[in-house]
Amino acid sequence: MSESVSLPRIGDPAPDFQAVTTFSSNFRFTVWQEQDWVVLFSHPADFTPVCTTELVEFARRHEEFRKRGVKLLGLSVDSIHSHLAWLENIKQKMGVTIPYPMVADVDMRISHLYGMIHPGASTTATVRALFIIDPKRVIRALIYYPMNAGRNIDEVLRLVTALQTAEQYSCATPANWKEGEKVVVSPPKTVEEVAERLSHSDREVKDFYLTLKDPKA
Repeated sequence: MSESVSLPRIGDPAPDFQAVTTFSSNFRFTVWQEQDWVVLFSHPADFTPVCTTELVEFARRHEEFRKRGVKLLGLSVDSIHSHLAWLENIKQKMGVTIPYPMVADVDMRISHLYGMIHPGASTTATVRALFIIDPKRVIRALIYYPMNAGRNIDEVLRLVTALQTAEQYSCATPANWKEGEKVVVSPPKTVEEVAERLSHSDREVKDFYLTLKDPKA
């Protein structure tokens, strides 16, 4: 039987940690985060093909994340020397500079802290785990991919935007929602709220429990 893995859950505080990264030899997560959102993602190993495509795509979309107040942070159990060599290889072979820090987690301390080691997949490498952490350092979403399937960076960006929109406008987002589209109004809790809901002419009322509106309306 596989060893159980302790996974942080949605709504849990994001564990703080100190580490060596490609940007700093004395990195502390809570200090680095400041008041930004964070996308923390792990990859199984340096110099691997799928991971390379992910790092490159995150780099290409980096400014889109930054415009939303989001910092990117990568992690694997490889050494800092391996990280530096890999990033230099990506720069030389693909012409892409990685603009965000990569954590070197050789002792797997942080990987275990965040539940990134799944013994059923590997006892020595992280799965493709991703955490979206808000400015209050609360975990707002988790996405896990197996080692043989690359992440969809469009979906990561869409999910961050959906979380930020839902928080800013006290709403929810429907299936396949994209930025600029209508959002879901919170369901009514009283008979009076049902009547009020059905009276709105500026909203797309499917029924009393499902109403869509412009998020800024």
